[in-house]
Amino acid sequence: MISIKDIARAAQVSHSTVSRALRGSPLVNPETRELICRIAAEQGYTPSAVARSLVTRRTNTIGVVVTSIADPFVGEVVTGIEAAMLERGYSVLLATCHADPDRELRAVRSFQERRVDGILVTASRVGALYQKMLEETRSPIVLINNQHAGEFAYHVSIDNPAGARLMTGRLIELGHRRIGYIGDRFGLHSDEERCAGYRDRLEEAGIPFAPELVANGDGGAESGLVAMRQLLDLADPPTAVFCYNDMQAFGAIRAVRDRGLRVPADVSIGGFDDLFLSSYCDPPLTTIRQPKQEMGRDAANILMDLIAGGNPTSCFKTGVLVERQSTAARRA
Repeated sequence: MISIKDIARAAQVSHSTVSRALRGSPLVNPETRELICRIAAEQGYTPSAVARSLVTRRTNTIGVVVTSIADPFVGEVVTGIEAAMLERGYSVLLATCHADPDRELRAVRSFQERRVDGILVTASRVGALYQKMLEETRSPIVLINNQHAGEFAYHVSIDNPAGARLMTGRLIELGHRRIGYIGDRFGLHSDEERCAGYRDRLEEAGIPFAPELVANGDGGAESGLVAMRQLLDLADPPTAVFCYNDMQAFGAIRAVRDRGLRVPADVSIGGFDDLFLSSYCDPPLTTIRQPKQEMGRDAANILMDLIAGGNPTSCFKTGVLVERQSTAARRA
């Protein structure tokens, strides 16, 4: 490895002059700076991030903990994070926890041991526990769509109740009265909020809440298929179903078709997320759009403010109803 000492020896200058020249300091004579840069290029010198971090006390890296890299939602959020961090010259390290709280905490502690400058966590299962960790380590942590019911100092979240009310309200406008909900059986905070928004909107419309119209899955397409079968087996099945997320909606559409029924002629299906696949499924899915890349960027910006010693505020994003061909007016 070529070091600053080697360049200094070749250029017959001090180590500090080489260091300043490579940083583009105006304190170095232009001719000397040009000589040093030429020697560095010829000898294949690359700066040591470790050495730089010892001086600046920054590693110019952040850690991101996600549930799974196979989740399309996560992919779009991370795209937003990476774009924001690359603009600032930061690198992004990724770890998966597979919705396991213990693995999530281990991943966060591993990042702290690596001295990353800050950490982002998507869909956290431990949420409020980070408050104590912040006080102990001073490592900035920002949560994205926190799944813990407790509040955390810094987070970016979607307004779940409002999004659920939007979708449920649209189904009511289309004339549906038997409206089902496919939720998540793991007791996620986001599921509780979406189900609450669904129930509130039904109540506003004077439609009694029917517990038998709620079925739960695990957030995946297969569980959406199983939950939809459960609803279709009812003596009086729903004419419309709002799903916790788009993945479950994909499974629900499959279940309706397996029964020889049609979407939306016989059953309308709505989702939540607006994954890139949602406009390509058959029929294209009506859903609530989360601004996923924007949420990633916002979380990265909050984290950078914290790293710089600022006092940023958390933010809630508003979902948008995207109406496609999976919903229609209830048939008489």
